Amino acid sequence: MVSCGRRLHHRNCFFKVFISFCVALALCGQAFTKPQESTSRDPWRKTQVIMPEELARLLSNSNGKKPLVVCVGFDFLFKGAHIPHAQFFGPGREAKGIEALKNWAGGIPRGREVILYCGCCPFKVCPNIRPAYQALREAGLRRLKVLYLENDFAKDWVEKGLPVEKESEKK
Repeated sequence: MVSCGRRLHHRNCFFKVFISFCVALALCGQAFTKPQESTSRDPWRKTQVIMPEELARLLSNSNGKKPLVVCVGFDFLFKGAHIPHAQFFGPGREAKGIEALKNWAGGIPRGREVILYCGCCPFKVCPNIRPAYQALREAGLRRLKVLYLENDFAKDWVEKGLPVEKESEKK
């Protein structure tokens, strides 16, 4: 009986993440009308890109200091599921989100490792990650990386079974 209820809970969670992804696609629709090659306009170097499995290993390592993880996607996606201990400041494409990021960055040591991610839509057309990265670079953060989620957070993190946290679990 318990395992059946648990299975239903996991299906319900997956369904919520799937619905959130569909809404995010609708919000990012304008980004799909003019696809641009990621490599020509990325403000970061290849060495500043981290893959999901590598980040999950870093976060699970009990030795050493873990990087700070910052989500620059949409609120409803963050509440649905996000990387454990990630901080949320709002979408990177909105002035309010950029301002919150800059204010936060003012209190972060310049040498602290920070990983940015969005996951609302395919990485190469994401409207949030590039402005957020640029804002944090301008704020003086030197050890800044971006999480490469080729398709979206649901497919490239959640479906791979990597750890997630939900707002409801924080309470």
